Amino acid sequence: MTRRTVLTAAATGAGGVGFMLALGWWRSPEPKAFDLLPLPLSEMDFTLTDHRGVSVTPQDWLGRPLLAFFGFTFCPDVCPTTLNDISDWLADLGPEADRLAVALISVNPERDTPQLLADYVSNFDPRITGYTGTPDQLARTAEGFRAKFEKIPTGDGDYTMNHTAGVFLFHPDGRFGGIIDFHEDRRFALPKIRRILG
Repeated sequence: MTRRTVLTAAATGAGGVGFMLALGWWRSPEPKAFDLLPLPLSEMDFTLTDHRGVSVTPQDWLGRPLLAFFGFTFCPDVCPTTLNDISDWLADLGPEADRLAVALISVNPERDTPQLLADYVSNFDPRITGYTGTPDQLARTAEGFRAKFEKIPTGDGDYTMNHTAGVFLFHPDGRFGGIIDFHEDRRFALPKIRRILG
């Protein structure tokens, strides 16, 4: 067998192994990376109520870049820190920030009424709107965003909420535009926002 024949056989074998691995990955019941990305807003299906009592759907956010964060009003640190960060980003963006829709989506519908959300978001930039809904509505919302949340008992008869802490970014046409991680430096956060502003 010549050297060329050996190399051809090896390449064919490697290609076959690569194909079988790819096929196995495709057929695997495990979620794939693209299954973990948020859906485009145009493919989400939920209804929420904003802190003014107005019903909204994902389609109401189309046409503007969106920053969306999951949190709750009794959150001790992550939520107020992130909302302060968002307020700072909006201030840094100047007049450009007026083009953004900015959403705080509650993960605690048992407590977070529209009025309580209105009081809470009044502590931050006025362009931030709070949203709540029924447990089923919020579960459908989180599913579309690929966000997670759960109630955690605190041992004193009360509870807190664990939840996804990143800020989701969407382009005006509803395409997912990335995530700003919790406590991400504004040197990196602001360029991400400017990309969805176009």
